Amino acid sequence: MLIPAGMSLALFVWLLTLHPAASGRVYAAYGGVYVVTALLWLRIVDGVKLSLYDWSGALVALCGMLIIVAGWGRA
Repeated sequence: MLIPAGMSLALFVWLLTLHPAASGRVYAAYGGVYVVTALLWLRIVDGVKLSLYDWSGALVALCGMLIIVAGWGRA
């Protein structure tokens, strides 16, 4: 299971390098989407009530992502 997962991750990272923008910024934007999706999955599918730590961590991650994306055009 680890080998296919590693190969998928390597493919994903390689595809990021094909984007005309800096791949690190694209990956940061993807990270924000991933955090929101993971927490929605946890709440809706798994039925887990989100804690203050879940909300706080998501807020910090999304703020970081927004800072990076907002500065995209200025860099």
